[in-house]
Amino acid sequence: MESEESAYALLGRGLELLDEGNPAQAAVVLERAREREPHKGSILEALGRAYFSSHRYQVAASCFEEALEVDPTNDYAHYCLGLCYLKLKNKQAAAGHFKLAWTLKPAEEYSMMARRFGAPVEDVACGEEG
Repeated sequence: MESEESAYALLGRGLELLDEGNPAQAAVVLERAREREPHKGSILEALGRAYFSSHRYQVAASCFEEALEVDPTNDYAHYCLGLCYLKLKNKQAAAGHFKLAWTLKPAEEYSMMARRFGAPVEDVACGEEG
């Protein structure tokens, strides 16, 4: 009888497959992880990345939306959801998520995308060290 892999082990395998450039295979493994842990943000985020890399943007967006239900402060999930919305031709929604990502973590890439798609952000983050 085959032993059942843990969600954590499946997540690890799925991430390895993503890193190796096999997003479709990663999605299969990560779906198995989601069956075991349906409300685990890290699994939903990785699954979203796998679907995005497989050009399945609507399914990827759903994964990132679920990840944000688990953790609304996940800056990377906001950023990735913005990328999905760009692919789905919804620039306004994309800009909003890029700005949210930047608000949560003032990264240059988030700022650049927010500005590019019409959601200006402040030039200097509060609490910046000197």
